[in-house]
Amino acid sequence: MKLPYLPHVISTAAARRLIALAALLLAVCSQWPQTGLAWTGADEWLRDQFIRRQASARTEQRVAVIDIDETSLAAAGPWPWPRERIATMIEQLLGEYGARGVALDLVLPEKADVGGDARLAMLSQHGPLVLPQAFDYNGNTPLRVGQLTGGQPAPRQGEAVAASGYIANHAGLAQAAHIGNIGFVPDADGVIRRLPMQTWFAGRAYPTLSLALLNCCGGGATAAPLRGPTGGMQEGDGLRRLPYRLQWEAYNVIPASMILDLSAPAALLRDKLVLIGSSSLGLADRVATPLSASTSGLLVHAAALTAQLDARAGLAPAPWPGRLIAVLYAGATIALCSWTLRRTAALVNVAVLAAAAALWLALAWQMAPHDALFSPSGPLLAQLFLLAVGVPFAWQMSQRQSRRLLDTLRQYVADAVVDELLRSNLSDPLKPSHCEVTTLIADMQGYTGHVAALPLEQAAELTRAFLDCLTGPVLAAHGTLDKFTGDGLVAFWGAPLPVPDHADQALDAAAAILAAMASFNAARQRQGQAPIRVRIGIESGRAMAGDFGSAARSIYTAVGDSVNVASRLETAARDLPHDVVIGPGTAALCRRHPLQRIGELTLRGKQHPTTLYTLVASLPQQGVL
Repeated sequence: MKLPYLPHVISTAAARRLIALAALLLAVCSQWPQTGLAWTGADEWLRDQFIRRQASARTEQRVAVIDIDETSLAAAGPWPWPRERIATMIEQLLGEYGARGVALDLVLPEKADVGGDARLAMLSQHGPLVLPQAFDYNGNTPLRVGQLTGGQPAPRQGEAVAASGYIANHAGLAQAAHIGNIGFVPDADGVIRRLPMQTWFAGRAYPTLSLALLNCCGGGATAAPLRGPTGGMQEGDGLRRLPYRLQWEAYNVIPASMILDLSAPAALLRDKLVLIGSSSLGLADRVATPLSASTSGLLVHAAALTAQLDARAGLAPAPWPGRLIAVLYAGATIALCSWTLRRTAALVNVAVLAAAAALWLALAWQMAPHDALFSPSGPLLAQLFLLAVGVPFAWQMSQRQSRRLLDTLRQYVADAVVDELLRSNLSDPLKPSHCEVTTLIADMQGYTGHVAALPLEQAAELTRAFLDCLTGPVLAAHGTLDKFTGDGLVAFWGAPLPVPDHADQALDAAAAILAAMASFNAARQRQGQAPIRVRIGIESGRAMAGDFGSAARSIYTAVGDSVNVASRLETAARDLPHDVVIGPGTAALCRRHPLQRIGELTLRGKQHPTTLYTLVASLPQQGVL
């Protein structure tokens, strides 16, 4: 992914800050679904994974589930059962088995056998029995089935979820003391993750089935609807998330036929809160939950009942500020990446983001039971943004900086030296440092006299041709080109790449310059032009090499006494019959070239005479001084 426009529109630093700010805004806004930036599908998928793996297999000792399953239908007869049979089952649960209270998850919208309906009416008015009614929330075809009953007067606000219709029991059961809603509001993918603990309809609020059962027979004060850390905190639409902390296998599910024939173990029911419903496929009460793709709707109410019992007993996880933790974590990750993006390779940044994502998932795993509102995918969204935008941008800037550095290097040194610098992986090869270098300074003798009578174009052509004779050998010998001096140049060896034979490499270049000048002068003589003499001074020693200059302009150069000596030697060659004058530092390091001592000379700025040498190949026929 390329971002070619960013550096041209704003500065690189501003672009980095903008990317970091955008990632942070994503992390913050993703924690509030109303912003439209929440990754809801990913959030729910992650929470479902957490729920499946965290659900406990411990047996639920406070709740019993009576299932009108296929076995019971085969034993007692097909559905619908006579009301006498249903009433008998409830009476046996409350009587012989000693259940604390019973909630029925089966709406009875039509009258049936008179005796059975009368018994159910008496049980619902005077016994610990909760009858159901189902509210509809989609609003497409408003339902009005049966006679709605129960509820408390309430305004259309707060935590109650507005319903559009209902299926209630027949009028003969309208005097029931306790009524609970069994309607669900599935998520967009059809999964039941939240429950309307209170439903608002026609000016009244109605509790869900499990809440009504607790209010009826839970003992103590009226039950609070899934508050606090159980994961039932309100999410802005009145729905409350169910924690599903127990696996379905943790519930004591007893076939209804065993209650009818009194064969169920009494210990499983005594002093328990009992839910009666059906898992039979024929009764079509199957729903999808985070724990499984298909289960009885009765077990969803059992999960809600467990959560409320845990909250009342103080067993629910303590609440954590999940949104704050998520935003702080995302901010810390963004700050870390803002630091690493400028300093490390793209693969390292990818590894940092991957590690941050893995650490966040581990933290979100711990947080999920403690906060139902935070977005588990929020920090991941910010990290994905950094991966998709920040890392490519940093890589592009790194590549641009590398190209700029390489372009700068290639102005000074040969391609082979640049390649070696890349292989050496030096972080800042132009940084000033002390090193052993050999400096070569070359100049044209009598430049003014050669160009004075020439037209401008010819003078420029002569200058370029002469400098070509100098530059080619320097770069071929892997030298670093310091600068041109009008009619000459300064070059050195040993920086930015340290080499052990820098003196011999400089002498290689000097010999090659002499050879190039010989060819150049031969061509001039054929054209009837005067030959041109080159003067070369070479000296080795310790110097400081690096990128020097001001904020406006800089140059890669070497400074030190050996550089000054090389300049003095080039000047001294004017009065000597030798084109190449070599200092004692280079002579001491030379291994490949035969040198000849040509005498001693006190150079400008020096108190003692300096011994001078020259290449044997450049000795004049008349001998040495």
